[in-house]
Amino acid sequence: MKRLLLALLLIASPLAARERAVSLPPPAFDPPPASRGERQLVVAGGCFWGVQGVFQHVKGVTRAVSGYAGGAERTAHYDQVSRGDTGHAETVEITYDPAVVTLGELLRVFFSVAHDPTQMNRQGPDEGPQYRSAVFVTDPEQEKVARAYLSQLASARSFGAPIVTRLEPLARFYPAEPYHQDYLIAHPSAPYIVYNDLPKIEDLRRAFPELWRSDPVRTK
Repeated sequence: MKRLLLALLLIASPLAARERAVSLPPPAFDPPPASRGERQLVVAGGCFWGVQGVFQHVKGVTRAVSGYAGGAERTAHYDQVSRGDTGHAETVEITYDPAVVTLGELLRVFFSVAHDPTQMNRQGPDEGPQYRSAVFVTDPEQEKVARAYLSQLASARSFGAPIVTRLEPLARFYPAEPYHQDYLIAHPSAPYIVYNDLPKIEDLRRAFPELWRSDPVRTK
């Protein structure tokens, strides 16, 4: 209800502005993984509804799950995470086939259309450390690719403000409550989704036609 009311206020306000897509270069360092098989990438970029929705439309992604990372298991619940004092961030665990889409390509989508990496502890109307920008790295190989791309974007001054994305080690990913899964697919006409998230889906389609899949992968 809080998000719905806030979204209605934002729609009515001419000063409201969603995150804008940014055209970014591909990663200069994007080697294939050392081993075969599906891989996972866990990212945080504001409300997980929109981030999940974006990656559900990316070719090579076989599963995208909304959840929490950065805090303890006992606090990995929406009501507690929403307080902003648990250490958790709203995150999305992306399972993908590196033979179809690379880690670097996923990071490029993440930084260019899924969220604004220059916003500190917020995204759009949502504020607090639970909405921070972060990549929760699972191994040194993944950290090296992510760190190299962040450095590349910073050197190129790809954004009008400093990138604040954090690289955090992933201790554990906790799936969110069932009603959060596939939220964008299930509620495409919800005001929050219409204003904040559907434009990201369209940005993905236009900016990454080679990665676009019209039929989203579902978690349910």
